[in-house]
Amino acid sequence: MLSKMSTYDLKSVKLPVLTGTGLRVFASGLESGLTRGLLLGKILQDAGIQGLRGKHLHGPPTFLPLSEPKERAVAADSPPSLGATLEGERANPAYSARDFRDAYRKGTLSPIDVAERVLSAIAESESGSQPLRAIIAHDREDLLAQAEESTKRIASGEARGPLEGVPIAIKDELDMRPFPTTVGTAFLGASPAAEDSTVVRRLREQGALLIGKANMHEIGINPNGYNKHFGVARNPHALGYDTGGSSSGSAAAVAAGLCPIAIGADGGGSIRIPAGLCGAVGLKATYGRISEHGAAPLCWSVAHVGPIASTVEDLVLGYQAIAGPDVHDSSSSHQGPLSIAGWDAEDLKGVRIGIFRPWFEHATEEIVSACTELSTKLEGAGATLREIEIPGLDDMRVAHAITILSEMAAAMQCYPEHALEFSPTVRVNLALGRAMSSGDYLQAQKIRTIAMATFARVFEEVDVVLTPTTATTAPAIREDELEIGWSDLSATTEIMRYAIPGNLVGLPAISFPAGYGANGLPIGMQAMGRHWDEALLLRIAHVAEGLVERKRAGTYFDLLAG
Repeated sequence: MLSKMSTYDLKSVKLPVLTGTGLRVFASGLESGLTRGLLLGKILQDAGIQGLRGKHLHGPPTFLPLSEPKERAVAADSPPSLGATLEGERANPAYSARDFRDAYRKGTLSPIDVAERVLSAIAESESGSQPLRAIIAHDREDLLAQAEESTKRIASGEARGPLEGVPIAIKDELDMRPFPTTVGTAFLGASPAAEDSTVVRRLREQGALLIGKANMHEIGINPNGYNKHFGVARNPHALGYDTGGSSSGSAAAVAAGLCPIAIGADGGGSIRIPAGLCGAVGLKATYGRISEHGAAPLCWSVAHVGPIASTVEDLVLGYQAIAGPDVHDSSSSHQGPLSIAGWDAEDLKGVRIGIFRPWFEHATEEIVSACTELSTKLEGAGATLREIEIPGLDDMRVAHAITILSEMAAAMQCYPEHALEFSPTVRVNLALGRAMSSGDYLQAQKIRTIAMATFARVFEEVDVVLTPTTATTAPAIREDELEIGWSDLSATTEIMRYAIPGNLVGLPAISFPAGYGANGLPIGMQAMGRHWDEALLLRIAHVAEGLVERKRAGTYFDLLAG
């Protein structure tokens, strides 16, 4: 379903799916000096790289999508005071941080009880012919030690806040003691992390129960849950379907009830895509809002760390806990004061929502229908819907691809002796990244300058831009290709269609549930806003949460009922 408008230039592509021996041979061909040139020409042409090379762009490049706020925030020495809790009933059938807090206050459960149940649930999730593969590393003694300290604090009236004793999983892209940081590979993380990443440290300071490391696609280079080393992450709503990625384990853990909050990372939709496909909520904040210190250095200019959660309230709690300036990350020093004011408003009066209709409708019919219905409901909640245009989306797509692949290839060039240990799909992507020239990278950063100006003009007309999160629901896992993997660039294009501008321009963006497809798989909606305006995105997701029926995933572990 696609409306016509002259400025819309994104296209669906029909490319062959590579699997098995064919994929392996193709990867080897791209890595060989004898055949690389023969293969690269058509790939670069089809991907739009050659077209971008031929454009005469006279403006300056922008290497980091930093946006100066009117007022600078100051790094705090003490943990923030989290004030994001609501009263009353919730329609969401999944448990939230509030449910754990209420159980602790009533004395019906303790963090020790929950830790034991988490350990049992993780073990159960790994049983059977289709293991969930959400949590790939956990430490019984460490988790119980955390739980004992948390239980003591609660008993003595010294709980650190609403995250005290709440189970939280961490994507294996961030350092967390006592685990190694493998980044989804077979060779990184030979030793345990020496210290926590800033995000993990801040969660510890809030009393969170850190349950372990969550699965991810190798180095986060693809938006699916495949990992040949740790196993494919499966969608709790239907285990034969993909989670999306690359924060696959984080989204699966939340959807399956292993924790109400998990931490992911997003270089090209890697928080929003799995959140959308797994029926959770996920926030990619403004570039620089959340510290990258202690996260694997993979794609410096498009990287974001952020929360995936069961409810918007939980998302707010996770966001508050980890956001803010950090002396260890210079990019985080550019941000404005952290505020969630108004996130829990029950209406959207005065909010101008922009819809670029041909982009919005470039998805399957059931996704367009669900997102259109929800947008109408948001209008009924007081928002004003406006038709807008966003030119240059295809240039943004190409510029993002050049940027993230170049940066990831540069990050991995330090490990030439391990090049063949990646899955063939990752090897293909890294070979493409190495094929980018310095001129390509500069062209991409000039497009970033143009894109930032484009969205600045858009946000003069509206307050947020609304799209689906993905153009399809979760694809089926290719069960017969789990040993080698697969490359399906057509599906990747559909999955990533709406995610890219948020990373290239550094805009905050949120994914929240919009309904379910005919096969029962979740449909997500995305809202993008101005730099530093996360509070408005949270408000929109909160209002939407009251308008959409939510269902527990088919695979769900009830930690509170035992």
